Amino acid sequence: MQTTTLYDQDFYAWTQRQAALLHSGKLDQLDIENLVEEIESLGKQQRQELENRLGVLLGHLLKWRYQPDAHSKSWRATIREQRRRIKRLLTDNPSLKPDLPEAIQRGYEDGLDLIDRETPLDSRQLPPTCPFSETEIFEQPAELEP
Repeated sequence: MQTTTLYDQDFYAWTQRQAALLHSGKLDQLDIENLVEEIESLGKQQRQELENRLGVLLGHLLKWRYQPDAHSKSWRATIREQRRRIKRLLTDNPSLKPDLPEAIQRGYEDGLDLIDRETPLDSRQLPPTCPFSETEIFEQPAELEP
């Protein structure tokens, strides 16, 4: 028979209980197994956010490059916003920087999906790997300035 724990019944209450136990130094009462799982999950979420934001950014950079007649204020704003948010994420989590090349490749794959969803372009006719250097990904050319 499986025992239902506070972790299973009410996650928020479980988090508050774990925090209270940590604050009071009652380490022997902590739910170590679930704490470890949650801490690992938090790290994975930061990396996933980086990949997601890169996907949106790279998709819009592809749209900008391959649909020059369709440039829009919205695309420009999305590119600026994603660059800014990625820079913040990397500033707040500098240990993600070594993962950047792989995150760019994964984000690029998602960017190609964005191209298929949002444009008449055929993603199969675009480069199979990211054609942008890190400088091109993160630097703001004058044409994208507000």
